[in-house]
Amino acid sequence: MTPESADFVQSFARGLAVIRAFDAEHPVLTLTEVARRAEIPPAAARRFLRTLEALGYVRSDGRTFTLTPRVLELGFSYLSALSLPELMQPHLEALSRTLGESVSAAVLAGTDIVYIARVPTRRIMSVGITIGTRFPAFATSMGRVLLADLPPAGLAEVLTLAEPSALTERTVTDAAALAAEIARVRHQGWAIVDGELEEGLRSLAVPVRGKDGRAAAALNVSTASRTVSLSVLRDHHLPLLRKTAEAIEAELLLR
Repeated sequence: MTPESADFVQSFARGLAVIRAFDAEHPVLTLTEVARRAEIPPAAARRFLRTLEALGYVRSDGRTFTLTPRVLELGFSYLSALSLPELMQPHLEALSRTLGESVSAAVLAGTDIVYIARVPTRRIMSVGITIGTRFPAFATSMGRVLLADLPPAGLAEVLTLAEPSALTERTVTDAAALAAEIARVRHQGWAIVDGELEEGLRSLAVPVRGKDGRAAAALNVSTASRTVSLSVLRDHHLPLLRKTAEAIEAELLLR
């Protein structure tokens, strides 16, 4: 639709322009500044601002105007309607573009992780990964950050039911060693799994926490061990992965 369409409501568009006039760099504006930034006449800007003020979306000290937290309601319905995978997907895509690596998200389902979102860049595993793919949680980076969030009794039960078996020569299967590794992951807040799920596959994961502070999902970046060193994963990829998780968590708070 274009502004020339018969269904286009110009007054509504102008009202939205007034709201968009405010941003992080311009949180407080005068009437003249709002009119200029919204590209509408001052008289129209005044009417829209007073209407928004009456509805509780704007407050004024008589000379300047600012948005109120109630403006968040305008996006709340959209965020609430999104499922977790839909909410996460744009963030995964942005991170994948930045790193040039495959990025995924998963949740814990019993003794497995289940992929709920993914942005692949190239195939680095012998098996294809799609939404719904399951892997043993104990042998994956996402699984370990999710297991690290379980209470002791729950973790012990999962590890017992999983009956860990070697998937590669590097796979940790000893119950005590797994428990120690998961305790370390819990302390540091992230996990690296190097060649335990499949030879040559190296992955890094962090939790994504919901409003209650519990891990709602895990986020990871998967790389080929021959191209990305452990130090690069820790020093370069980890800060970006954490930043992405924080951005997703910020949106989850609005749901």
